[in-house]
Amino acid sequence: MRVVVSIGGSVLAPELDPDRVAAYADALERLADGEYEVGVVVGGGGVAREYITTARELGANEVDLDELGIGTTRLNARLLIAALGDTAAPSPTTEYDEAITALRRGETPVMGGMTPGQTTDAVAAVLAEVVDADLLVFATSADGVYDVDPNRYDDATRFETLTPAELVDVVVPMSRDAGSSAPVDLLAAKLIGRGGVRSIVLDGTDPDAVVDAIRDGEHTGTEVVPEGVDAPPQWERAGTREGTPE
Repeated sequence: MRVVVSIGGSVLAPELDPDRVAAYADALERLADGEYEVGVVVGGGGVAREYITTARELGANEVDLDELGIGTTRLNARLLIAALGDTAAPSPTTEYDEAITALRRGETPVMGGMTPGQTTDAVAAVLAEVVDADLLVFATSADGVYDVDPNRYDDATRFETLTPAELVDVVVPMSRDAGSSAPVDLLAAKLIGRGGVRSIVLDGTDPDAVVDAIRDGEHTGTEVVPEGVDAPPQWERAGTREGTPE
């Protein structure tokens, strides 16, 4: 089973916490030691936002700000690679072809950002499509996808399942509202639909929750299920989720 895990920077390394990075490395190693091929994309988190805010005040243009963000995501990727050791490709993967090659070698490719104007959410969605992943997991600071921003509305309702088109419909208004934060960005939502990749958006604060979601489909987040895409056979053997939502 081939899986791509997108880890938010604030989830992987809050305040550059080495214990959290080590815990994620352990979780990914447990997957890679089993029947899973794992690719990873790491976000920039709070550190990236601090750099971008400072550079904006200094007059940097938007492309320069994006490049700062990309650089920070790759620093976070290097933290994870250091914790993974020989399990990972030795440096952050900067091309999708390199990720494919690393997987074929039995290594875990770890990517950061790629292109100005594109988030690591979108990078993960492209990587999942390119490597023909069976599952894409977004480990975020949110416990799924809501109809409105739960940080602003007490009556926000979490979705258990969505189609990719429904995910796009939910994300569009959040993307237009500067005060809201969509759990998955709009481009990534559209790419999930194009690639037909089954996806899960979940709270990644506990790395073990990511492992459980991948191994047996057990999670408390939101599952995004393209039409006609069945559950991974590993889940069926575990006796959990079946096929697509009704």
